[in-house]
Amino acid sequence: MKKGLFLLVFSGIIAASTIAQDNPKFGIKFSGFVKTDIFWDSRQTVAARDGHFLLYPTNERLDADGNDINAKANFNMLSIQTRLRGTITGPDALGAKTSGVIEGAFFGQINSDVNGFRLRHAFVKLRWEKTSLLVGQYWHPNFVTYCFPGTVSFNTGAPFIPFSRNPQIRVTQKLGKFNVMFTVLSQIDFVSAGPAPNDGTINLPSSKYLRNSALPALNLRFEYRNVNTDDNKEFLIGASVNFKMLTPRLVTDSNYKTSTTVSSFSETFYVKLKLPKVTFKLQGIYAQDPYNWLMIGGYAVESVDDATKDFLNYTPITTASGWLDIHSNGKKWQVGLLAGYAQNLGAGKDITGPTYQRGSNIAYLYRISPRFIYNSGKFRIAPEIEYTVAAYGTAQSDGLVKDTKEIGNLRFLLGVYFFF
Repeated sequence: MKKGLFLLVFSGIIAASTIAQDNPKFGIKFSGFVKTDIFWDSRQTVAARDGHFLLYPTNERLDADGNDINAKANFNMLSIQTRLRGTITGPDALGAKTSGVIEGAFFGQINSDVNGFRLRHAFVKLRWEKTSLLVGQYWHPNFVTYCFPGTVSFNTGAPFIPFSRNPQIRVTQKLGKFNVMFTVLSQIDFVSAGPAPNDGTINLPSSKYLRNSALPALNLRFEYRNVNTDDNKEFLIGASVNFKMLTPRLVTDSNYKTSTTVSSFSETFYVKLKLPKVTFKLQGIYAQDPYNWLMIGGYAVESVDDATKDFLNYTPITTASGWLDIHSNGKKWQVGLLAGYAQNLGAGKDITGPTYQRGSNIAYLYRISPRFIYNSGKFRIAPEIEYTVAAYGTAQSDGLVKDTKEIGNLRFLLGVYFFF
């Protein structure tokens, strides 16, 4: 109740100030959309917000008669992806053009908060002739905002794509048609895995593991982009490298101080080719501990230094993933297809203790997802099919998964939008 009243009052104040603003170079412009998702799944799924954000199907759960309890279809209808965005413009500062963005949706912070208003983006941007500075909450740089799957589903290709929004400081330098981008990041909604206090066998996701390392995550991205608006063509190619260090514990289960860390490196490569009638996009990811990107993977206890004091060493678990998205470019009608694949590459060495990861018993995932979009003015209706398969099996001593069985889920989704 208080949250809704605050939002109403805040929006009213902003709207009133915009109307009263005589200077067209300074103010706020609202945009967004109202969206309802109607979906049916052939079985139970690993998902967030009442099944809305789908990752992959659940494993079999057999009863005494050998019946799979999770082989039960389900249906839901939600409007929580409805979105409000305020784009702010202001006078120049420090010789740069200034702008800002505030964006939220009704996705909630956790499952019990579904329908709650949630901050997506909030940043200020300074733009000079060849340099720009972004400070605030925005997409992780490995989620390339002009090269991502155009799905109807809110998962936007997760868990095959790095899906994360982070508080950050980002500097972009233009070198002709080349861009170099350096970003330092913290975590907020998309956080790393780690051990629960006093019970290292329990996974407790939190931003504290990155915060306690006293070092932000670091990302360097380099790309070439050539856009020809006259011919409606675009070519983009780029790559990035990401570094992250976590401190899983400050105290051992035996009550001794510890500061052992686990570091991870990740690389991505992406290409986009836009032609007048069709667009091709693809990305490859090789990632250590991509848990906070909603991908499979994480890290594990590698060895025990001192069993009495419970001093532990950790090692990352690696994931390789890739996706390809193809769609037509029609303004009224559009067809598209997403294909994604992710492979658990394990730790590359034996692990002796608990793992803090997503999909510890999954060897690989894949998805095929065709879609159709129809636009009429500000109205859109878009059916989509998602067929996602998870290969469940038995985890080995090195984190690889063997003796697998494929479990598939078929989702029929209908998205209904109104843009403003």
